[in-house]
Amino acid sequence: MKKHNFYAGPSILPQFTIDNTAKAVRDFAGTGLSVMEISHRSKEFVAVMSQATELFKELLHIPAGYSVIFVGGGASTQFAMVPFNLLNKKAAYLNTGAWSKKAIKEAKLFGEVEVVGSSEDKLFSYIPKGYTIPADADYFHITTNNTIYGTEIRKDIDSPVPLVADMSSDIFSRPLDVSKYALIYGGAQKNLAPAGVTFAIVKDEILGKVDRPIPTMLNYKTHIEKESMFNTPPCLPVYAALQTLIWLKDNGGIEAMEKKNIEKATILYDEIDRNKLFKGTVEIEDRSLMNICFIMNEEYKELEAEFYEFATSRGMIGIKGHRSVGGFRASTYNALPKESVQALVDVMQEFEKNKA
Repeated sequence: MKKHNFYAGPSILPQFTIDNTAKAVRDFAGTGLSVMEISHRSKEFVAVMSQATELFKELLHIPAGYSVIFVGGGASTQFAMVPFNLLNKKAAYLNTGAWSKKAIKEAKLFGEVEVVGSSEDKLFSYIPKGYTIPADADYFHITTNNTIYGTEIRKDIDSPVPLVADMSSDIFSRPLDVSKYALIYGGAQKNLAPAGVTFAIVKDEILGKVDRPIPTMLNYKTHIEKESMFNTPPCLPVYAALQTLIWLKDNGGIEAMEKKNIEKATILYDEIDRNKLFKGTVEIEDRSLMNICFIMNEEYKELEAEFYEFATSRGMIGIKGHRSVGGFRASTYNALPKESVQALVDVMQEFEKNKA
């Protein structure tokens, strides 16, 4: 039976990435050594890092004056690294979910934090609107896609202060105007590579403006100046990320990905809205294209566990909602084929036929 991978992260990767990385585990670049055991200073791996950096810039049309780095520590370390490097007196944050709250908590260690808007009053089921970004803030931080609750900011915000975005789960899913951002970061395990590598796109001119000393490993300048090679990088995930970047380019780039993602999400959201058994959990205009969350309608609530078992038995893997909210979540990242979404819809329709 074919398995359809809807896990939220670590999540589905292109088969191209998996196959090429598996080959490199056995023999990397014809060296006779594994990518897991070769020096990161070798000319073969330096070429990997260089190509990954350049493809990042090419695919996202990153303008001059920005650096791309690959580091460890996950996006959770970036929650502290951002204010360490950028927060002098005050930062503004938009609270749209669990990861925003974690970022806010870390920023408060470094200075004043103004939460300009929050959707916590309705269990993060919408993106706040009509908020004011304070002009005296050192930066404004957003989380563009909220994996747990299924909301997404799908347009590039015009901010009067430097804009910082956690794009862990929707990077490369739609075109970006990178020039509107001062810093974009994210863990790779959602849409790019296995867990273990974190990317950051940094506007060079925003650095060096805080008064505090910054520990070497937490200073963006360290990694920019050493081209992500100050310490040993997570070589295997970086290699896998390169394969995904090559796959993205070969499959039409980010514009093509967005078109496919809209198509996939539309198929599933249309079924959620049509099916008697299910309903969506977020405001329609704020629905994520990456993490589609839904629950059973109230009168069918007792069927939740049964539907999960039914869907799993038919190859739907990873559709259980986050443990903090329950229900269901289908993550439809770039690498997920439309056929998998249609398979889930077929299962939902079959279950409805049997139960409604």
